[in-house]
Amino acid sequence: MGFGTMRLTGPGIWGPPWDQQNAIRVLRSAVAAGVQHIDTADAYGPHEVETLIHKALHPYRDDLVIATKGGFTRQGPGQWTPCGVPAYLRQCVELSLRRLGVEAIDLYYLHRIDPNVPLADQVGELEQMRAEGKIKALGLSKVTIAQAVEAAKIAPIAAIQNSFSLINTNSDDVVRWCTTNHIAFVPYAPLGAGRCLTGATHGDLDGPATPGSALRWLLDYSPAMFPIPGTSNALHLAENMRAADVEQTD
Repeated sequence: MGFGTMRLTGPGIWGPPWDQQNAIRVLRSAVAAGVQHIDTADAYGPHEVETLIHKALHPYRDDLVIATKGGFTRQGPGQWTPCGVPAYLRQCVELSLRRLGVEAIDLYYLHRIDPNVPLADQVGELEQMRAEGKIKALGLSKVTIAQAVEAAKIAPIAAIQNSFSLINTNSDDVVRWCTTNHIAFVPYAPLGAGRCLTGATHGDLDGPATPGSALRWLLDYSPAMFPIPGTSNALHLAENMRAADVEQTD
């Protein structure tokens, strides 16, 4: 079970958190609870969360994987515009290295494919930075199988991050492709932004979903599945982390 950090910002994923010390406590609590996979992005804030991670967790434990992303520009709260210009992606990587305080990023995602730039140019630039030792592994976010296959011809792809949950299985084909090809599938919004927990009975469960049952369902779905539930609340964090211990019938 990983930890997603998008909610450690202001409204609209814009600006600093309402309580920076609380955000730092939640990050430290996640690692203390056994999280070994922290997921973030330069667009969160923008830049706010990468800086928070450095404040909270640096120097990093040897067994901690920190994944970040680049390829968006932000114009304001709730506004996101893809930018896959190679020079911009290189700038994103360099600044993330500085904010996180590392020499190489464990896992770096192309946050979105820019439809106005050839995919080969976008993935190719990140692969060049991997060859330079600034990135250890590459990932893609919100992609189809066709896009993933095309990207995999340019560079080795270690992870794909698409939306996936009890109420959104549209990426089932991508999950199966990742499972077959031994690529990590990292579902963002694994609780459907909370919509999995609204009290409705789900077909694969005997009753209404809880965080534990919804996350356990994901963990059981595929051995390639690495959920990253996010929260700014320490109690919710603890509840999410207990999902690995939930026992469910077939």
